[in-house]
Amino acid sequence: MRKGFTLVELSIVLVIIGLLIGGVLKGKAMIDSTKQKRVKADVDGIVAAVYAYQDRFGALPGDNPSPVTAGCAAGNGNGLIETAAEQICAWRDLITAGFVAGNPALTTEATVSKRSPYGGIYAFRNGTVGDRNGNYILINNIPSNVAQTMDFKYDDDVWNTGDVQGSVTYPAVPASIDVSWFAF
Repeated sequence: MRKGFTLVELSIVLVIIGLLIGGVLKGKAMIDSTKQKRVKADVDGIVAAVYAYQDRFGALPGDNPSPVTAGCAAGNGNGLIETAAEQICAWRDLITAGFVAGNPALTTEATVSKRSPYGGIYAFRNGTVGDRNGNYILINNIPSNVAQTMDFKYDDDVWNTGDVQGSVTYPAVPASIDVSWFAF
């Protein structure tokens, strides 16, 4: 008598394997979607903190002629977060004022800035990117396909126009790019 698997048994094994693979892929898609939503929520929270700071102190954080953080030089009050010192002190001022969590004693952008779910940082910047000029939040180290999805979902799906702009055209090589988000 020969021993072996019947077609029914093999079919059941293949169905189980297919269900497992489908579950893993669906789980990865859910994780990716959650990370994208967190980036949007983080940007919204940062913008709310900047406006709350501006309402309370009459100037942008980091640009405040009367900074609230010890060790931060006075900003010039021109409404632009444009120098490296203003960009670092923007985070320190928001933390000192209680609008975001963190340690205001940290003095480098890499340590004081809030981190994105993709491992990069949220940084304050000012300048011209694509067709926009002004203050923006730079989010570095975003996968290019995620940047494109966020641009499409929250803006216009064109890499160098609008409020959400990638640092290079989509899809990008390298796989991770910077995103400039003109939000305030």
